[in-house]
Amino acid sequence: MSLTKDALQHIQDLALSAAASPISVDGGADVVALPESVKLANLEQFKPRRDRFRGTLHTNSLADFIQYVGAEQSDSARGFINQDEMAAKVIFNLGSPADPGHGDDIAILTLKPTAAYSAVLAIAGRALDQQTLAEWMEDWAPHIQAMNGDEPLHLAQAINGIRKMTLKATSQRDSSVGNFSASRSAMDEIEAKSQEVLASALQFTAVPYEGLQSATILLRLSVLTGRDEPTLKLRWVGEETQREGFAREFKDILVREVGEHVPMTLGTFLLGQ
Repeated sequence: MSLTKDALQHIQDLALSAAASPISVDGGADVVALPESVKLANLEQFKPRRDRFRGTLHTNSLADFIQYVGAEQSDSARGFINQDEMAAKVIFNLGSPADPGHGDDIAILTLKPTAAYSAVLAIAGRALDQQTLAEWMEDWAPHIQAMNGDEPLHLAQAINGIRKMTLKATSQRDSSVGNFSASRSAMDEIEAKSQEVLASALQFTAVPYEGLQSATILLRLSVLTGRDEPTLKLRWVGEETQREGFAREFKDILVREVGEHVPMTLGTFLLGQ
């Protein structure tokens, strides 16, 4: 009696199943050959412990990131700092070109702006009405020092100055007559004034990111008079330079605190497939 193709395939699958035995591969993982075109199955899920440690830590805390990296001692670890994103990544089992690791044991740090610093980012450069700016100053009063030129100004007085601001319009007309010509011109001037002393700038002091030093941000106050009501803006003086300073401080802390455990490199790193 001849056997069909399906019967022969079934016999072959049974033989493979009976002869199957775990095979250890580099790294401690076990695989086994099974039927269905000799499919490989990982038996790690049936063991009391994993074959090796792997996982990813995500944190916004600089202190916790430093502590975690310090506790994970590994000769094959490498770290990468992204100053633009205020972020860092340490891969504990990256290895080397000669002895590469799996690269799946990772710690990732992404700093978040503090609430006070976020308040500055949200308002700097925006067109504001009197009420919005006055309420913002009241909300963040512990962080603000109002200035009138080089002199400190009491914050309550500065807030009243914003609330009681008015626009005053004046007109000037000139006329000249000559032997062969006559000309007339009109000029309207709009000036913003306040019944109280108006602050020229605000000094906003806050920690920009957890783990960094406190910084003072200078916000220059300007008044736009092109509308029926005053429009105000706070311009962050030296914004780009100060942001670069925050990034340098972030890098210096990581190099100092983490660099003794893990070599740190500026840039980002993606594992190849």
